[in-house]
Amino acid sequence: MTIRRISRDRRLTPEEAAKYKTVREQIAQELPELIARHHDRMEAKELLERVFGELKSEREKQGMSLADVAERTGMDSSALSKLETGQRPNPTIETLARYAQAVGKKLVVGLSDV
Repeated sequence: MTIRRISRDRRLTPEEAAKYKTVREQIAQELPELIARHHDRMEAKELLERVFGELKSEREKQGMSLADVAERTGMDSSALSKLETGQRPNPTIETLARYAQAVGKKLVVGLSDV
């Protein structure tokens, strides 16, 4: 990504300068919360990646193919592959539970303090 400096052929009016200043202040005020929310989402994404890594490892340990899991879950093998590789970033709890059951595991969901 290339950053270009935008130059103007005129100076900002006082109203325009005030408007831009207000926007910059609002961004500066909201940015820490936005960054924190981003980090929370990244933690959740990493957790899902670990869960699917464990499911894939268990599947491979048992010598099962994606077709075997697809047959047991009733799900498409290409959809299962996308889950394992992270190409489907927002699976449902039902999907996770079905996959886990197909490899002889139980999905356990819990809460922790923030």
